[in-house]
Amino acid sequence: MKIKPFILSSVVLAMSVSTAAVADYSGPKIKMKLAHPAPPGSHITVAYKKFADLVKEKSDGRIKVQLFPGSVLGSDRVMIEGAQRGTLEIGVSSTPNLASFTPLYQVFDLPYITSPKYQENLYRALDKGAPLNSYLEKVANDIGLQPIMYAEYGYRNFVSKDRPLNGPGSLSGLKMRTTDSPVDVAVAKALGANPAPIAWGEVYTALQQGTIDAEGNTFDLMYGAKHHENLKYAVTSAHNYGMQVAMANKKWWDSLPEEAQQLIDEASQEAVTYQRTVAYPEDQKKARQGMIEAGVVIHETTEEEMAQYREATKPVFDEFAAKLPAELVKLVQDTQQ
Repeated sequence: MKIKPFILSSVVLAMSVSTAAVADYSGPKIKMKLAHPAPPGSHITVAYKKFADLVKEKSDGRIKVQLFPGSVLGSDRVMIEGAQRGTLEIGVSSTPNLASFTPLYQVFDLPYITSPKYQENLYRALDKGAPLNSYLEKVANDIGLQPIMYAEYGYRNFVSKDRPLNGPGSLSGLKMRTTDSPVDVAVAKALGANPAPIAWGEVYTALQQGTIDAEGNTFDLMYGAKHHENLKYAVTSAHNYGMQVAMANKKWWDSLPEEAQQLIDEASQEAVTYQRTVAYPEDQKKARQGMIEAGVVIHETTEEEMAQYREATKPVFDEFAAKLPAELVKLVQDTQQ
């Protein structure tokens, strides 16, 4: 993703304005716990660290965010359940894992419903006050949660141990690691692969032992987990997009004074803008270069090959989109133009 100067300028301006407004916060002292699954060094970890720093700065230390990274408080599901119960103020989960709380989040699992080409449009649609943001806020509210930040996860790409990858035909017959998402499993089948749902923590060993010979995930996540040590080929399929969403307990959020809510909202927007324009692109560049230096051959998908991927997975899209509200599907699709 190309970093746009005007976006960076707006971030700098916003941060300078917030610094000037630090002394303006006169609300109560607040402490909150925020737990997320990302490991140290990840652009996701950077995003939530930036959020905590901005909250502290804007409130002159009167509001503090205690971070629990690396799933130290449990899995995505455990963290969101904690936020629902109120034993945790804010929990973070990937969008595929949020689908276990309400199937409506499965809209982001649909193959090729979004594209890196129109990513800026999607970001604007997720900003507070935009129709898609408002729709998703109600979805979260209905299950006792309040969205705080839609942190980037990124686009998943296919990789393999021994077979060169290019178009969808190159995946045929591969033992493909998938998540438990029914969409993920169906996509693998549609591309001729043999899906093998395996927990993330077991994937490195599964690749090493030959239990699987392919997977699909973001380059930075695979590189950070050293999967490249067992890989030889990759293709920029960008077949699936995900986010790491921070969800607060709704009752706790509603109990906060409006002044505190506004401050937290401002901090989250500045933090996610920084992640999208600085931390995420840098992480992707580092991961790609690291994989290449390790000997992984990355094939850049051509327009013709991308059209073939879309055509091959369209039945999966149609099957699962039919189970979702048409309005929600359209709100996401409207960002892709």
